[in-house]
Amino acid sequence: MIKTIQEQDGWVKVQLEGDIYFEEASIIREQLIKYAESGCVYFDFDFSNVTSLDSSGLGVLTAIYKRAAEHNGQVKISNPQGPVKEIFEFTKLDGLFRVEEN
Repeated sequence: MIKTIQEQDGWVKVQLEGDIYFEEASIIREQLIKYAESGCVYFDFDFSNVTSLDSSGLGVLTAIYKRAAEHNGQVKISNPQGPVKEIFEFTKLDGLFRVEEN
């Protein structure tokens, strides 16, 4: 679920927490599409408090990435932990998104 969303220095900073499954992914998509439609193309997702993630969550991130990339934007995944980090590595999405550990 989304804990906070802030616009800062041209980035939409999204702090997530808990499990990101179908229902949560739909809510996240709904809330973030407004930013993408208003022209935001830089997104930073803080995953430090995310405990699990399914294909719906990955789908939302990929959709945001696609919109951002069309306008030379970027999606950053910050601080993925344990199994969530392994999901990004296993799916090779760590090569698509900019994954950082702060």
